[in-house]
Amino acid sequence: MRKGLETLKRQALDEIAGAHTGEEFLAIKTRYLGRKGLLTDILRALKDVSSDDRPLLGRISNEIKEAISAEIDGALARLDAEGASDALLRERIDVTLPGRAVRYGTIHPITRVMGEICEIFSQLGFVVAEGPEVELDYYNFEALNIPRDHPARDMQDTFYISDSVVLRTHTSPVQVRTMEKQRPPVRIISPGKVYRPDSDVSHTPMFHQVEGLLVDRGITFGDLKGVLTYFLRRMFGEETVLRFRPSFFPFTEPSAEVDIRCVMCGGSGCRVCKQSGWLEVLGSGMVDPEVFKVVGYDPEEYTGFAFGLGVERITMLKYGISDIRLFFENDLRFLTQF
Repeated sequence: MRKGLETLKRQALDEIAGAHTGEEFLAIKTRYLGRKGLLTDILRALKDVSSDDRPLLGRISNEIKEAISAEIDGALARLDAEGASDALLRERIDVTLPGRAVRYGTIHPITRVMGEICEIFSQLGFVVAEGPEVELDYYNFEALNIPRDHPARDMQDTFYISDSVVLRTHTSPVQVRTMEKQRPPVRIISPGKVYRPDSDVSHTPMFHQVEGLLVDRGITFGDLKGVLTYFLRRMFGEETVLRFRPSFFPFTEPSAEVDIRCVMCGGSGCRVCKQSGWLEVLGSGMVDPEVFKVVGYDPEEYTGFAFGLGVERITMLKYGISDIRLFFENDLRFLTQF
């Protein structure tokens, strides 16, 4: 049996030396060391050997098993190393290729236009004021002459956190908060996010507004017209034609909507302006005396005007964008145009 074990070892090592692929090495391992392998059969036959010879033959058998296993494992390791080396050679970097350019981001069109709006009004002496987006009902409605039972609340669909807390529907609460803390003169704009539960091609549940307030002695509707005319012509061009239409807002009296000649058709009538030739861009008016009384201003001594505009609306008109949802879909094909 000892001679047979030596012969089996030489035969296995010769086969390993002649193998070249991983499949061949694994086949040799199975043929000699597997559950039904040649060496396994010899090990099972040791039970029939005399007790005197069994220890020696068992030791020799284990040595042969370890030698065959070590040769096969070494050959497989060399194959893996060669394969990895070949892969590295195939994937090596060609240093002669041009580098990949870094893609720079662009300013979002809403951010861009809001910055332009703030810049124009800052040149007129307005300063930026900010306030909370989660607002008390008192500041969002009641202090602006819109009590709980007033039908004007129907004009602004509202997200209610509780009976007394809302997501602000406009940035007008910033005006009230500012007037509570500051005596006239007051000259502020309040840019920021506002919330109303609307969603279609021209409305989103979250959008941006810029509202303005100017309070001092002797402020007239003529001052309001002059400021807004200057702003709109800076924003849309010196040839911009605009008009003021009577309107209603609970916190201003008199109130006016401001339209500009349609930037799409030049006033001849199109789908965007609904064939009217005009586009509504903002609301405005003289501050209602009732609002002054809430903040402790004497309406006999002070007058003022307020205005508000939607930044998305201005951006859509400025760049000819037809669907407001494009601003929030994060499509790089759209955003990289700005």
